[in-house]
Amino acid sequence: MNIGQADPAELAALRAAFDVEDGGESALGWEAVRAFETDNGIVLPEPYRTFVAEMTDGVSSGPPSYGLLPVAELPADWGDDEQERDLSKPFPLTETWVWEEDSDPPEDSDELLEQVYGHGSIVLGTDGCAMNWHLIVTGPHRGHIWLIGDVGASPFGSQFGFTTADPGFAGWVRHWAANKPWYDAA
Repeated sequence: MNIGQADPAELAALRAAFDVEDGGESALGWEAVRAFETDNGIVLPEPYRTFVAEMTDGVSSGPPSYGLLPVAELPADWGDDEQERDLSKPFPLTETWVWEEDSDPPEDSDELLEQVYGHGSIVLGTDGCAMNWHLIVTGPHRGHIWLIGDVGASPFGSQFGFTTADPGFAGWVRHWAANKPWYDAA
């Protein structure tokens, strides 16, 4: 997973998976991507950065189930629209946390929950029922995909278990395009 430079093979696979041509009409363009990054104090990880700049900024077909959201949008079932999101602050987790089953939650668990939902991630889209896929844009897991729901959060990629997928945006899309279940290694 190279989050600093777009791999031409990964970009070709993304174009094929979403059936978009070079210079897609719904792409943001580099000027808009740089403006978004400046406004939010981040640099989007590759290949997602090139994907939204040159191919498309959102698409109605998956992944996830309800389509890929534009870079600055939240899903309709997001919940508290008043919650402040700060993409420049690091995403706080590095391992799965199921807070609904946590018999010994951290002392600052309410604050940590706010950070999980509000810091360091772009919401890629939803599978419904408050199960949202996030691309981490700041912090130790920058470039990784996480599934964050109302009961817990877990990273996606073979090194974390539960799936045979490669990590990152391209691995997540390839796994979906191969029509594999998200968690095919459990």
